[in-house]
Amino acid sequence: MLNRLQRHGGAALWLAMILPLIGGGLLVWQAWTLAHVLGETIENHAAPQALMPSVLLILGLLIVRAGLGAIGEQAGLVGAEAIKQQLRQVLFAQRLARSPRDADAPASGLSASAIVDQVEALDGYFARYLPASIQAALLPLVFGAIILPLDWVAGVLFLVTAPLIPIFMALVGWGAQLATDQQAQALSHLSGRFADRLRGILTLKLFGRAEAETAGIVQASEALRVRTLRVLRIAFLSSAVLEFFAALGVAGVALYVGLTFIDYLQLRTTPLTLSTGMFLLLMAPEVYNPLRLLAAHYHDRATAKAALLEIETQLGDFPEAASPLADIEPRAGTPIGVELVGLTLRTPDRMRAVLQDLSLSVKPGQHVALLGPSGSGKSTFLERLAQLREAEGSVQLDDRAISDWPEAELRGRSFLLPQKPRLIHGSIADNIALARPGASRRDIQRAAEQALVAPFAAALPDGLDTIIGEDGLGLSGGQAQRVAVARLFLREAGLILLDEPTAHLDQALEAEVMGNILAFAQGRTLIVATHSLAVAASMDKAWRIAGGGLLDMPVRRKRGAA
Repeated sequence: MLNRLQRHGGAALWLAMILPLIGGGLLVWQAWTLAHVLGETIENHAAPQALMPSVLLILGLLIVRAGLGAIGEQAGLVGAEAIKQQLRQVLFAQRLARSPRDADAPASGLSASAIVDQVEALDGYFARYLPASIQAALLPLVFGAIILPLDWVAGVLFLVTAPLIPIFMALVGWGAQLATDQQAQALSHLSGRFADRLRGILTLKLFGRAEAETAGIVQASEALRVRTLRVLRIAFLSSAVLEFFAALGVAGVALYVGLTFIDYLQLRTTPLTLSTGMFLLLMAPEVYNPLRLLAAHYHDRATAKAALLEIETQLGDFPEAASPLADIEPRAGTPIGVELVGLTLRTPDRMRAVLQDLSLSVKPGQHVALLGPSGSGKSTFLERLAQLREAEGSVQLDDRAISDWPEAELRGRSFLLPQKPRLIHGSIADNIALARPGASRRDIQRAAEQALVAPFAAALPDGLDTIIGEDGLGLSGGQAQRVAVARLFLREAGLILLDEPTAHLDQALEAEVMGNILAFAQGRTLIVATHSLAVAASMDKAWRIAGGGLLDMPVRRKRGAA
């Protein structure tokens, strides 16, 4: 999966992997030049003026290497951000594609933790570990190939000691992966638990469970702390193992060069010059440096693998690409007829049927009311017609099974106003325009007038541009309801499903709002779930839900010409 994600890093990620290799080549040039300057100065007593071009070359190489390192690091961050953004879009689209009534859907806290925290944990792998792994795989071989012809003893020392570092890193990595997996699970558990408890804090307070849940979160935090420290302990252990073998290698080369210079050890066929010896000493730590860098970021790989496993556990398999998240454009069309045969709707746990063996027919353009006490199944019925709930029996819209309707067409030709409509943090105009992105200001103003939003908005400081909070914070219940109703007037739906559209409204406002709704719904199919007998009386037909079935109710037409 990490390899699949890598292609989304684009040119920036390739740049982050290639520039360090170029910097490694310049390092060899720099070390050789510096060794030559030292050799000429000490052995041949060269004049400073003669060595000035070499000194300037060394300074230039230092500056260029520093620049390449900075650019490569920044490119790694850019590539990692592109990958994280792509993955978040895919996961978010996958989450939105699932029905809000899906019983198997993960809790919102766990979803948020997976999309935010676990995806963020991939940053270190792509920005640091991946470039470091390329350097560790190539640069020691290149350095060894350059050193071996100059001195076979130093080359052999490098070739023998360098492979020991990855071997012991792999051994340490087995334990690190298990600890990191446990740490990722603990983080998801804590994030999900905290988010869900925060959302239900009012219920917890009412039932006296706030202190118990606080203690549970403290316990989960402690478990996360312990697992995090365990991961850090293993990370420090891996670094210590690396430093030990790297120090052995560097010390071995330094000992060999020193013993050769004092003629205590002669394994070469030609004398070891000062320039060559200095070059070997300068390159000795650099041979191990890519491996040290890899070890320093080795835990980023374990963290990324644990994060991907946790994402897959919480959100399911990764899709190949993000599903389109374009807003559904309203589609003008003819009124939609509804035909139900043997419909049975159950509670989410499927233990109880709220409606059983229901059959009814709503003609195209007909206006129908559903009455019944709370919990009788009115909302569930409307959600089934909007394909938001599973049910037994046949549901046909326009003589076509509801399952055969493409999602975009069904959403474009229908409109559902739920019992608790969602209002977002934004202006009143923005909340109305959710029904039709790109609606003109004039259309939004007209919809606000039809839903009687304009009168109370005019008294607010910024009118329709007044900012409200989540779930309509800052508005009364009736005002928030009218903002949601205003969305209807921006749609050209052939099937209108309204759940308690006049809730929180007094009798006069209810009559005026319903009058505008009925006028707008002329030539469209309208099904309204309501407690109001006055609303039911304005419909063509009304049913009352009782005993899991429907009872016909006589209606008295009060609409007149409307």
